[in-house]
Amino acid sequence: MASIVYRGVGPRIAYERRVACLSQADLARGARVSLGTIRKVERGERGVSDAVLEAIAGALGIDPARLLPERERPDDRVRQAMPGLSAVLVTYEEPEEEQDDGPCRDLPELRTAVATVVEHRLSAQYARIARSAPGLLAELCRALDTAAPGDRPEVARLVVDTCRAADAVAFKHGAKDLSARLLDLMRWAGVQTHDPIVDAAVAYVRAELHFGAGTHAVGLRALERALDRAPRTDSAESLAARGALHMRAAVLAGRAGDGDAADVHLDDARELGDRVPEGVYQGTAFGPGSVRVHEVSVAVSLGDGHVGRALRLAREWKPPLNLPAERRSGFYIELGRAQLWSGRPDAAFASLKMARRIAPQHAREHRWVREDAATLRRLKRADAGSLSSFAEWCHAGAGA
Repeated sequence: MASIVYRGVGPRIAYERRVACLSQADLARGARVSLGTIRKVERGERGVSDAVLEAIAGALGIDPARLLPERERPDDRVRQAMPGLSAVLVTYEEPEEEQDDGPCRDLPELRTAVATVVEHRLSAQYARIARSAPGLLAELCRALDTAAPGDRPEVARLVVDTCRAADAVAFKHGAKDLSARLLDLMRWAGVQTHDPIVDAAVAYVRAELHFGAGTHAVGLRALERALDRAPRTDSAESLAARGALHMRAAVLAGRAGDGDAADVHLDDARELGDRVPEGVYQGTAFGPGSVRVHEVSVAVSLGDGHVGRALRLAREWKPPLNLPAERRSGFYIELGRAQLWSGRPDAAFASLKMARRIAPQHAREHRWVREDAATLRRLKRADAGSLSSFAEWCHAGAGA
């Protein structure tokens, strides 16, 4: 899929560069693009691709959306993709009648395309997913319909991975009905992989339905049933599949107020995490670092006397760079809530800003970021300008 080229961003880049007290040469070095490119972009002589825009924004330490014209905001691009995803979901079981008029790449090319969209999910690049997922998902449904028997399990697995990426966009942007339908497609395709590890991954993702509905105890029971079905070999993939289910079960138990069950699942996740290297297994980050992130999440979920546990862990440990951006951002969002509850608004605001720096689109669409930014703005008068700017950026008060 060709990258979009954005026009009219030059003045915004120049302004943000001056605010950051950087020369054009400094920005070029930080973004790892040529000085000539920076000069031409700022003069309006050329546009910028997604990759260059994100590199420049990274060097400036800001959300790429701040460099875009209003008509190109990521939120708008995400919402524009929703009808395309809905159309795929209407026709996926009958592609021979509705979807036979499009191209279909060979399996290696599809594998590469899906790996890219998975990477975008892990790094919380939701606008990029929104642009590519509808067409890719339609193509994969066509490929699954025509796949040779030996290829069907792999194509079905690619459908699962792409659905999961599209669901991350739908769920985080509040399209809960679309999210539920994507999860149905994921489950339908997952059965066709005949792989219990994929089944475990689908159960892990489907648990978000219970987070969204507040049915935490029901979701906990569903994950415990999934754990009963999960493979029990000593392969890294099997260990990680069970460990991920225990991590998510621990958080659901915490949200349900069941501290004993949360501790049991955390202990099991910790034991399994110590047996595999930190990595991404069937689309889910798992390992010792991921378990620690979930320890903070469980403590915050339990609230009250457990918040100190989150603060103690954060004093001793910070998420390393080998964790996906979305997970690292989530750590600081959870930590910010613990700091806010413990009467440390300055630290809470610093954590929210760190979450934004790591994964801007993830932080901006997170309900807790909006709630906590709105609370901080009410409680705090110092640094009011920065707080107001942050609150406006994440639409604090909108649905909080």
